[in-house]
Amino acid sequence: MTFRLREFETVDFDRLYQIDQACFPPGISYSRRELAYYMNLRGTFTLVAETKSCEVAGFIVGQKNPRGMGHIITIDTVADCRRHGLGSCLMHAAEQRLKSSGCHAVVLEVAVDNAPAIAFYKRLGYFVLKTIPRYYQNRLDALMMAKRIAESPKPAATPK
Repeated sequence: MTFRLREFETVDFDRLYQIDQACFPPGISYSRRELAYYMNLRGTFTLVAETKSCEVAGFIVGQKNPRGMGHIITIDTVADCRRHGLGSCLMHAAEQRLKSSGCHAVVLEVAVDNAPAIAFYKRLGYFVLKTIPRYYQNRLDALMMAKRIAESPKPAATPK
C-alpha cells in the first residue's frame, strides 16, 4: 500500500476528527474543539496521508517548541491502513520537518496501557523519559517518550 503525504487543508478537518474518534477511546480522543485548538497552536503543522484513491488514511500533528524541542501531539491512522508502514511514514516525515526547523529532539505522550503504540515508538528509537500521573482525564497515566533527531547546538564560545 502506498501513501502520499500533503499539508492539511481546512476541508480535511471533519475527516481527521472522525479518524481521531475511531483511534482513541473517550477521554483520550480529542473533542472537536481540542483538536482544532492543538492544530492551530503556534509552530504546529498537520500532515495528511492519502491512499492512491485520495482517501484520507491518517494524519499527524507536530509542533516546534522553543529551544529546539519538537512535540508530536497526535498520530492517527485508519484501522485498514495499519501495518503497512503508514505510521512510520508519518513519524519520519514529522521528524524531518522538525529537524529542518531546528529541533534536536522530539517528545510525545502515550497512555501507559497502549502497548502497541509504546512498542511502535520504541521501534522508532523513542525511549521513556518519565511517567505523567493522571494525564488522561485526570485518571490514566501517560509515558512521556523522547528521541534525539539531531545534535544539540553547541553553545557559543565566550571570549576571555
